[in-house]
Amino acid sequence: MKVVFTGGGTGGHFYPIVAIAEAIRDEVRDRRLIAPKLYYMAPSAYDMEALFENEIVFVACPAGKMRRYFSLQNITDWFLTITGTIYAFLMLLRLYPDVIVSKGGYASVPTVTAAAILGIPIIIHESDAKPGRANLFAARFAHRIAIAFDSAAAYFPKNMQKKVARTGIPVRKDLMKLEREGAAQYLDLDPAAPTILVIGGSSGSLRMNETLLAALPELVNVGNVIHQTGKDHFKSMEKTAPVALAGNQNASRYHPFPYLSTLSMRRAAGAADLVISRAGATAITEIAIWGTPAILIPIPEEISHDQRTNAYSYAHTGAATVIEEVNLSPHVLVSEVKRIIENPELRMQMKGKSAGFANLDAAKIIAEEVLSIGLTHEKV
Repeated sequence: MKVVFTGGGTGGHFYPIVAIAEAIRDEVRDRRLIAPKLYYMAPSAYDMEALFENEIVFVACPAGKMRRYFSLQNITDWFLTITGTIYAFLMLLRLYPDVIVSKGGYASVPTVTAAAILGIPIIIHESDAKPGRANLFAARFAHRIAIAFDSAAAYFPKNMQKKVARTGIPVRKDLMKLEREGAAQYLDLDPAAPTILVIGGSSGSLRMNETLLAALPELVNVGNVIHQTGKDHFKSMEKTAPVALAGNQNASRYHPFPYLSTLSMRRAAGAADLVISRAGATAITEIAIWGTPAILIPIPEEISHDQRTNAYSYAHTGAATVIEEVNLSPHVLVSEVKRIIENPELRMQMKGKSAGFANLDAAKIIAEEVLSIGLTHEKV
């Protein structure tokens, strides 16, 4: 059996694919099946180490991005998508996989289009409360449509509703197991102070970083700050944070990282009393699994159609609060952090509200369907 994954552009698209691959490996081992060959088709590998660890072969396939605003690049990228579709058609014709699993995003369009032409079964997974354009396009060809939010179902036509199932978002197994013991020592935290974990998305967030920088002198007086800056922003934060914290007796409580590896994230999340995060669906699911109170700062709707809806969907459970970027300021951020951190009873209430939001079996459910369709297709 051969399975081709596609989608990408962000960690929110990529890492659920890794989680599904993990679950497929577990399923074939438990059912004593021959392990399938796994492939990932996208413009870039995103995380080659994760692909290698999960025995996923990377196949580079060009794809053009269609922006939600006017740009001449939309014209050139349209031709890039056409080129990618032709390339994907030739690659799929050679590999002829038994099933395609798409996570959406612009990177998935060429592969899904080529698979539809070739009649290869397609499963799509939509992480967001409001589906993206790539998955709405792919839905017309899909054998199965997996969603994470109930609200997403309404965006698909009525004649497709029988294909739709709420599975939740696949999360890597390692991120479900937090390391609380030894986390403070590993990350060099002040054990007497609460800990705030700041995650600006897989690429980091300039706006969040700038606001955090201005708020740092007050935040480090509240507790430890573990900050995933994003690789592109790390050097500037590493250089400017000491200036902002000059003379502050708690300056050593600030811990910036360009990127938190799986192990480091398990430890950071294990130590955290509060998470400040963008509102990508995968990030929210991981936070819900951790059971940690959160402050969500969604990307504005004119840039990202989904994060604001995701943030409020989760906040309605009571496990998180939302600060919209238009209202984001150092004063507002510090006030909200203090309101939660300094109220243990509120933190316990928020922690309890996250239970049930995430489906821990999401990857397993999708993996079982992949194998079911794949095995049937093999026999045809």
